[in-house]
Amino acid sequence: MTALNVLGGPLLACSYAPLTGYLRDGCCQTDESDHGTHVVCARITSDFLAYSLAQGNDLITPRPEYRFAGLKPGDRWCLCAVRWKEAVLAGVAPPVHLDATHAKALETVSLEQLKRHAL
Repeated sequence: MTALNVLGGPLLACSYAPLTGYLRDGCCQTDESDHGTHVVCARITSDFLAYSLAQGNDLITPRPEYRFAGLKPGDRWCLCAVRWKEAVLAGVAPPVHLDATHAKALETVSLEQLKRHAL
């Protein structure tokens, strides 16, 4: 079955450069082993990168062993739904691509929250 986005349509790719997704397939797909639920497709901002680093999650430094080149502002990336929700509360949530955000995100954040931060 085709994965759905938060708008009920087919899940579109988030980014191939950098290659994102829990499954590193360019999409914010998820499965049972994805305990972080990496389903929110966001356009990364410098404020979010600084916030994430302060929370102990360095998204800037390349980690080739995980096929991770490091992020910079403007990159699109599949974020953990819980971390994105925390960023909303902290006032640093990056904008999201609704058509590339997996419907599973709605288990953590509301469609209204996502729409308020939509590109």
